Amino acid sequence: MADNNILVLGTCRTLSMAQALTTGLPRATAIALDVASTPALESQIASHSLVISLVPYVFHASIIKLAIKHKVNVVTASYVSDAIGELDAAAKEAGIVVLNEVGVDPGIDHLYAIKTIGEVHAKGGPDNPLGFKFSWSPRGALLSQFNSAQFLSGGKKVEISNKDLMGVAKPYYVLDGYDFVAYPNRNSLPFQSFYAIPEADTVIRGSLRYKGNPAFVKALIDLGWLDTQSKDWLKMGITWAEVLQKATGAEDSGESALVSRVKELCHFPNEAESERILSGLR
Repeated sequence: MADNNILVLGTCRTLSMAQALTTGLPRATAIALDVASTPALESQIASHSLVISLVPYVFHASIIKLAIKHKVNVVTASYVSDAIGELDAAAKEAGIVVLNEVGVDPGIDHLYAIKTIGEVHAKGGPDNPLGFKFSWSPRGALLSQFNSAQFLSGGKKVEISNKDLMGVAKPYYVLDGYDFVAYPNRNSLPFQSFYAIPEADTVIRGSLRYKGNPAFVKALIDLGWLDTQSKDWLKMGITWAEVLQKATGAEDSGESALVSRVKELCHFPNEAESERILSGLR
């Protein structure tokens, strides 16, 4: 914004939010724009030289397709999804830059990974632990724990389904006083090349959570809470107990029936874990 030749257009679904985002910024204007309205979205993309997309990740691929069509650069803070990855060749052919994963996580984690690996290489060492810091919306955090994973272990490719991911979380020591567990984060296979470590026969890009978190999220997965499909029965006025009954297929919304169904679906390892998670669901 220090360059007087740069003009910024802030957009949001509601004009008031767009105005709030641009208040106090010189040479910035605000408009209401529905990202689901392709004609309006395309018109604005075509008239600018850079798009910074902070909308929900499901819209990024559509935005990038329009940017490729009009040769406009794009920046997002989201992961490179399969849908975005499929646009790589088209973006290169269009001669534009599509820069993703430049937030806190993903983003800063890459910088520290490269920094740490570079330091290890400089010292002639084969390995070094990676540190991560997380900053997520609740929905984004939960859905990030419902992804499948691929990684390299002992030179062999390992694949884990999204439903099983939380079940493989293991204790991971970081510092005294912190009780973390770790699990593989999405597809780690490209990072052997990205980080220039062909000598590594084990490459796992991981996420850290406090002990107990993956087990609770696994219960939510087993109970159907992370199913993103639309639910006709999910309407205003429905009670928490009724939601749990519908999601799990319990006989009724009474506590006894719900507890019985939760235990049936989740297969808790012991009574203490059962009570801990049931308490959270209440």
